[in-house]
Amino acid sequence: MKKYTQYIENVKKIIEKIEKDENGAIIKTAEIFADTLINDRQIYLFGTGHSHMLSEELFYRAGGLVNIQPILIEPLMLHISASESTLCEREEGMAERIFRDYNMKENDTIVIISNSGRNGVIIDMALLCKEKGLNVIALTNLEHTYSGSSRHKSGKRLCEIADIVLDNGGCTGDACVEIDGIDGKICPTSTVCGAIILNAIVAECVDICVKKGFTPDHFASSNIDGGDEINNALVEKYKTKIRHL
Repeated sequence: MKKYTQYIENVKKIIEKIEKDENGAIIKTAEIFADTLINDRQIYLFGTGHSHMLSEELFYRAGGLVNIQPILIEPLMLHISASESTLCEREEGMAERIFRDYNMKENDTIVIISNSGRNGVIIDMALLCKEKGLNVIALTNLEHTYSGSSRHKSGKRLCEIADIVLDNGGCTGDACVEIDGIDGKICPTSTVCGAIILNAIVAECVDICVKKGFTPDHFASSNIDGGDEINNALVEKYKTKIRHL
């Protein structure tokens, strides 16, 4: 089997596992998303390192919900210094400032994304959000999480704090393809599978909203005729509410 085919087959198997094993958590999360939107609360997404890309996955997308607030903290992302972000995500004490800066409130919802579920910043954020009365959803890799201990002083892992846990179905270390002559594995699965989970939640959420008589705002593609007019009106409507618009 060609290695590119092996990677695709591995991802397919994980997607099938997600469809079978995560359907309950996906539906519960979609219900929380729907209630959050109907009650005019905020949906936040927070991840560090490569997980921050999934915070952006639902944001400002064609066919995506408008009322999505990604938490984008530059030292925890990759574009300034990827190696420094690895160190930064292990620190504790940042969550209170982030919480305050993004004006998070009781009954808002946050999806905290972390493949390992063990580092200081995301554990701090999960604990703080629980304390403040937010709905806390974890998107994580349970096999990886339970392969090691927490790095947080509480000793807790993300999955042990969240109200709902979404398992991305990956293996320990995330990479999944073995090649003779190469030590370790290559090609991670957490991003593609995490994106599938999040967009599945949005699809179910919108259906729930409509069945309850509420039509959530969603973006059009800016690359179709009329798309700019639709999106510009939505940006104008939400620009004081959603920080990164």
